[in-house]
Amino acid sequence: MPFDTDATTLERLLSTAIAIATDCHAHQLDKAGQPYISHPLRVMQAVATTQEKIVAVLHDTVEDSDLTLPDLAAAGFPSDVLAAIDAITQRQDESYEVYLARVIENPIALRVKIADMTDNMDISRIAHPTDKDWVRLKKYETILPQLQEKLEEQH
Repeated sequence: MPFDTDATTLERLLSTAIAIATDCHAHQLDKAGQPYISHPLRVMQAVATTQEKIVAVLHDTVEDSDLTLPDLAAAGFPSDVLAAIDAITQRQDESYEVYLARVIENPIALRVKIADMTDNMDISRIAHPTDKDWVRLKKYETILPQLQEKLEEQH
């Protein structure tokens, strides 16, 4: 279902999304020990449309906080945004393959996931990468081109 929300409303919702994400990630640190909110803000800057920016800044809120999709619906986010956030939220005990298959089915979620993964691949932000960091990087180096190919197929 395409967005029927006007540009002014979307800009207002983007401001709301940034405030919600800032609150949800307020006391979280990333792997480099920096405020976690920096990650969704970088992902937001890497995508193009306002809808994608909203999903990008909120992409980890449901997974990493007590926030729920009904909370976001109550805040006024349209169904397209909610569907993309739902698609990009990995379920507890869900395999990565099942998760990625769902992401690929939602064009907004796919574009945000590509930006998310690209940001997560910047290992230069981590002063002393661990073996786990290098394994994650290798996994992303394998998966990212596959996601980019799926995005190209959708165009």
